[in-house]
Amino acid sequence: MVIMSKRKGTRYERELLKLFWEKNYATIRSAGSGSMPLPSPDLLVGGNGRVLAIECKALKSGSKYFAKHEIKELKEFSEKFGAEAWVAVRFDNKGWFFVHVDDLGISKKKNYFVSLDVAEKKGLRFDELVK
Repeated sequence: MVIMSKRKGTRYERELLKLFWEKNYATIRSAGSGSMPLPSPDLLVGGNGRVLAIECKALKSGSKYFAKHEIKELKEFSEKFGAEAWVAVRFDNKGWFFVHVDDLGISKKKNYFVSLDVAEKKGLRFDELVK
């Protein structure tokens, strides 16, 4: 499993931010999310009567595991903000997938995860999410 570097992660967050703006969704990026003690998603997106709180990840392949508290915090923020909680994952050569937090996989150790298989079965592509 190869997780994105901070610089690469920022680039992909900005890529996604631009895609949302191009579809007429107002979007802000929470610089430094994950580095402060309070819950905050990577992107906050609003448009067409929807608000989305999105945690972004980029993978070459494999799976990304999340500690229980990471998903709990995303859900907590989303509930307080009135937003839908999503994980956006970009696989090299496959593009972006969006998986609702309730559709993430759960490992034997009860941690959450997203894999290409989970993303393809339960996730949405960008155009499906914003239609």
